[in-house]
Amino acid sequence: MPPEVPHYRSSVTPLVQFSPSISPEAQLNQLYRHKYWRGETNMNFARKKLIPFLVLILSIISVLRLIRVAITTSSSSSSSSHPLPALPPLGDSCSNPPSCTKFQSEKSAYINATRLQKKEYQLLSNLISQRAPCNLLIFGLEPQYLSLSSINAGGTTIFLEDDVNKVSTMTTDSNTTRIYKVDYEVPAKEAYNLLKHARETPACAPSSKQLQVSKCQLALKNLPQEVYELKWDVVVVDGPSGNKPEAPGRMAAIYTASMLARNGNITDVVVHDVDRTIEKWFSWEFLCDENLVSSKGKLWNFRIMGHTNSSKFCLDKSVTIV
Repeated sequence: MPPEVPHYRSSVTPLVQFSPSISPEAQLNQLYRHKYWRGETNMNFARKKLIPFLVLILSIISVLRLIRVAITTSSSSSSSSHPLPALPPLGDSCSNPPSCTKFQSEKSAYINATRLQKKEYQLLSNLISQRAPCNLLIFGLEPQYLSLSSINAGGTTIFLEDDVNKVSTMTTDSNTTRIYKVDYEVPAKEAYNLLKHARETPACAPSSKQLQVSKCQLALKNLPQEVYELKWDVVVVDGPSGNKPEAPGRMAAIYTASMLARNGNITDVVVHDVDRTIEKWFSWEFLCDENLVSSKGKLWNFRIMGHTNSSKFCLDKSVTIV
């Protein structure tokens, strides 16, 4: 018989570790987490594939929009490529009535800008009505001024104009109204030098009476003889044009009007376009602010007392120029 081996249980615990038991809920959560991770991975992969497709679609849309803009621009330029109708020539005839209408409207706007406003004409006509019949001298010739000679019925009205077209086209029926063609040789751009010359030259002082033999460069010495002989009641300065630096300026007209006024008794000198520098400067210098009695719009009315032997035109200090 084999030897009998005694049976016994060891007191040492075996080193085997068992994982703790997992509840069914925990197992279910693990399963869900595993599926979610796999789904998220698949979605990221799908997004990476979708991005190039979206870029392609956006590129196609951009190209289509550029083609549309190019077609629109091309059609607009082709419609505007037709030449505009040219302005008609400066004449009475016109072959394109719409263009002629536009040209005539622009010409009318220019004429309206140079003519007297209603309130200016009212001031002038009222002045002449108060002094009529009188001796009226006007530098310049505009259609509005022809009616002034009828207001001055029984008096003498003389127009001095340098534009030969105006002299030849405007006529009057009155025997006491005369229109003379005169020349102004000094351009408007010489105004500054002439003002300095007048201040520095004794021959330009108001005490020198003989305009026809004056050595002052501002004196108009070739006017009709009766201009120097008559005593003027009203003198209007609205000419020459003086609207450009090269065009004849009104410097000599304002100075001569001032000298003629001081040779009379009481003379109203009216200057138009005093919003312009030359008209304003020379009115202040030779007609003087203290003699200004009324104004409307761009029209100033100075009242000059004649027969003075003063060596200065104005009582106040002259306008300073540098």
